[in-house]
Amino acid sequence: MAGLFDGTNLQRPVTCELCGTPLERCKCPRNTAGKLTPPKLQLARVRREKRRGKLVTVIAGLDPAATDLPALLKELRTTLGTGGTIAQNEIEVQGDHREKILANLIAKGYPAKGSGG
Repeated sequence: MAGLFDGTNLQRPVTCELCGTPLERCKCPRNTAGKLTPPKLQLARVRREKRRGKLVTVIAGLDPAATDLPALLKELRTTLGTGGTIAQNEIEVQGDHREKILANLIAKGYPAKGSGG
C-alpha cells in the first residue's frame, strides 16, 4: 500500500487509524479484508448445548481473523478449570459456564449476549 506523498522527501508510511503506528507494526485486530475490527464491533453469542447428556458452552460470532481464538480459549480453560476446543470458528468449553464466560467477554470489551435457554 502506498503511503502519503510516496516517492517524495515528504513520504510518510500508512498508519493505523486506531493506534497511529505504521500498518506493518500495528497489532490492532483486523479481519481478513484488512478492516479494523475491535472487540466492540464483534457481537459474541454464548449458548449452552447438550451433547451426549453433557452440557457444553459455545461462543459464536467472534471474527477468527481479528480475535486470537486459541489465546482466548486458553485463558477461559485456565480461568474455569475445564477443557475446551475450537470447532468451526466457535469456541466450545466443557460444562455450563455461560454466566462466567459472559462476564469475562464483557470485561474484555465484547458486546456479549446469552442465547438459547
